Amino acid sequence: MKTKGIDVSYYQGEIDFKKVKAAGVDFVIIRAGYGNSLAYPKQKDPRFEEYYKNAKAAGLNVGAYWYSYADSVEAAKQEAKSCLAAIKGKTFEMPIYFDLEEQKQFAKGKTFCDSIVKAFCNALEEAGYFAGLYTSRSPLQTHISADVAKRYALWIAEYNSKCNYSGSYGIWQYSSTGKINGISGNVDMDYCYVDYPSMIKKGGFNCFKKTAASSASTDKKQTSAAKKTYTKGTQVTLKNTILYVSATAKSGAKKSGTYWLYDGAVVNGRMRITNKKNNCGKSPVGQYVTGWINKSDI
Repeated sequence: MKTKGIDVSYYQGEIDFKKVKAAGVDFVIIRAGYGNSLAYPKQKDPRFEEYYKNAKAAGLNVGAYWYSYADSVEAAKQEAKSCLAAIKGKTFEMPIYFDLEEQKQFAKGKTFCDSIVKAFCNALEEAGYFAGLYTSRSPLQTHISADVAKRYALWIAEYNSKCNYSGSYGIWQYSSTGKINGISGNVDMDYCYVDYPSMIKKGGFNCFKKTAASSASTDKKQTSAAKKTYTKGTQVTLKNTILYVSATAKSGAKKSGTYWLYDGAVVNGRMRITNKKNNCGKSPVGQYVTGWINKSDI
């Protein structure tokens, strides 16, 4: 699949989102703010509330991003708290992204960059959000480890005829000079290759309410006698089963052994497992989840 999107901030000025929708745009990712807006309230994007309301009214799928200036893990955690305060009570069909662009951050090296990405994204996951990382391809390859790149929803900027990143990613920002009816001036243009709205709604992320029916709808038809239910703490035995690092990863490694379902949620046809039963449901998710398996492999 491939859907067309844009990302915006107050720099775009007044936006007619109905015209944007009519132009074939499926989703918009809105800047919610930057830095520590709890300490400096003006750092919440002044048009975030307006853009969110009007984009939703126009029927667009909506996500958000938070531009980072964090110079420490603690600062990244404060940015996460600022972001959570800005998006509180709103539903988002697209992920919430940590925007990593500052050269001062890259200058601190890969270990530092990994640490602030994990600090921000894990805080959002603990709050029930589907977290992601936005950055350009070059620093992604040199300043972010492969494990972190695979761990969260990935949105890559590369202004080219194609994205040259060899790993898995969900969104490609391919231009900063796009033109769309409803916006005067340039706007960032994106393609999305993952059905995030379905994943997020079915998983109960981003303030959507998860329902039993949503999980059941992905199951294959079974007779009532043979029907199985999978809940948090259910023991599963893997025999050369593919274990993935995320719900969207395209490849994984074969694993065997005894594991337990972390929470029973089904996202993109996959479920999270953990290697100890007493880890089920514990936070932070990244610390206790071993990986993802296809439900059909259970």
